[in-house]
Amino acid sequence: MNTLSIVIPALNEAPNLATVMASVPVDALAEAGWQTEILVVDNASTDDTAEVARSLGARVVSQPARGYGNAYLAGFTAASGDVIATGDADCTYPFDALPQLLRTLVEQDVEFLTTDRLGRENREAMKRSHTMANHALSALSRLLFRNGLRDSQSGMWIFRRHVWHGLDVRSTGMAFSQEIKNAATRAGYRFLEVPIEYRQRGGEVKLNALPDGVANLRQLFEHRFRRSTQPGAEQPGAEQPIPEQRGAEQRDVARPDAEQSDPEQPSVEQSGPEQPGAEQSGAGRPDQGQVALPTQRKFESV
Repeated sequence: MNTLSIVIPALNEAPNLATVMASVPVDALAEAGWQTEILVVDNASTDDTAEVARSLGARVVSQPARGYGNAYLAGFTAASGDVIATGDADCTYPFDALPQLLRTLVEQDVEFLTTDRLGRENREAMKRSHTMANHALSALSRLLFRNGLRDSQSGMWIFRRHVWHGLDVRSTGMAFSQEIKNAATRAGYRFLEVPIEYRQRGGEVKLNALPDGVANLRQLFEHRFRRSTQPGAEQPGAEQPIPEQRGAEQRDVARPDAEQSDPEQPSVEQSGPEQPGAEQSGAGRPDQGQVALPTQRKFESV
């Protein structure tokens, strides 16, 4: 059986966790051949996020150093699946679409799959100012990295474990999302972007629009002209051609580079079902009965 780790960063999200956990189709994933673990990364919450997550059967990872990127750095370190999927704990991402997304990953031989929330059908789920900022950051990201991604800020990705081990991801904050996509595409991994449903947020908004936007802008330029210290990483200043399209209209994805900081070591607590097996380099093929996702844009990096 193939193994899947779902990593969910959470900061004071106790009221949303029951809904989020219930939306993960564990039984359908098992029928498709996926043994699933759910990791909730408690990012120094002041409510009972950790206790609620544990009571719902999640494996809890404690990350005392706040920051979106810090939470994922801890979660990916703790994850044991050969495929990793992500999404926020605020009820906005469709975890119930995971069987279809995983089938797409396998059938199209993708290494890094990202998602696009910016379709017109989702316009009611996001504030107009946030929609405009997302489009602006994504346009700049496409210009700098030439990877064609429509939504550089989406927080739902599915990727094979070996991709993460091949990346130099440095961002500890919200810029982690754009960095992981741009690093993955720039490094030459096979990537794909697909549209998803994006839902209205539950609870308090954590985004600090102006400071986070400025930090994302700064990170885009820093990453584009960075000299990586990791062997085999993308070359600074090198143009990455837009990969050739295949089949129906499709989109691409990118990779993160970890921001250099010294956050406290996260602690991991085990709860719920048995953990997935040993690390593998690829994902198995889920059931053929799943419904394929609509309108995808795929690019194979060269």
